[in-house]
Amino acid sequence: MLPVTHVLAFGECQRLWEFLEGDRRCPDTPQRCYTAASLAGAWLVAQSEATLSAPTISIFLKPPGVIPLGGSTTICCICQHSSGSFVLYKGSHRLHTQSGSRAEFSISNATSQDSGTYNCHYLQGSTVLARSDELEVFVEELHLPRPHLSVLPGHEVIAGADVMFRCSSTHPSTSCYLYLEGQIRAQLLSRERGDYNLSHVQNGDSGRYSCQCYTINASREWSAVSNTLDLVVRDYTLCNAVRLALAAALLLLMLLMLLGPLTVGAARSHCWRSRC
Repeated sequence: MLPVTHVLAFGECQRLWEFLEGDRRCPDTPQRCYTAASLAGAWLVAQSEATLSAPTISIFLKPPGVIPLGGSTTICCICQHSSGSFVLYKGSHRLHTQSGSRAEFSISNATSQDSGTYNCHYLQGSTVLARSDELEVFVEELHLPRPHLSVLPGHEVIAGADVMFRCSSTHPSTSCYLYLEGQIRAQLLSRERGDYNLSHVQNGDSGRYSCQCYTINASREWSAVSNTLDLVVRDYTLCNAVRLALAAALLLLMLLMLLGPLTVGAARSHCWRSRC
């Protein structure tokens, strides 16, 4: 199905065509035809640009994971626009409003009533510009011991390297999730070893990671969230390119400083010989 703006555009084109067809019988109105065609073309371009530049919203929990009863967390909503306001919804119920390009909605002393599906709307005036994905929030009693998260080969790696996260739990028969702060999705780890391999890491893989485990049975029990670790991905290719550019600029500056006096001297010598 075509987007609404495209359907409207088609209707405008059809009306414009009918208008031009009518004017073909009137040879004294060519300027009117040209003006109408220009205006319609400009309108279509504006509609296309408006469709392409529609803002997007990211929504996530900080810190991520299942919230313990009585615990706290923050629902974060981010948009690249800054002239509107965020409205937080739980299901179809409107909860809170904040202005700006980032909004943080706190949940404290959490109860089971705080569990549910949340999403953010971004408004300008009364017009909804964008809606976020749905964020599932869970509040549970945490019975399992806290797992430990480690990363190999280390906390700092170069771009293109392979990284392995390991979430270690002392409780048998558990599965674990790997969280990256700022992301709505969690990665399910391997049941056998609790590992997750990240191949050819890039700058976008940098961030704060944690994990959380649960029992694999009918009555699911959760652990607390593990320790956090910060993964730093260094792009030395970019760093080297910047260094080379700076070195080239410095070399050019030195050449200009050396050639400057020589050029002035040559000019003076030419002037003296001309007088002779």
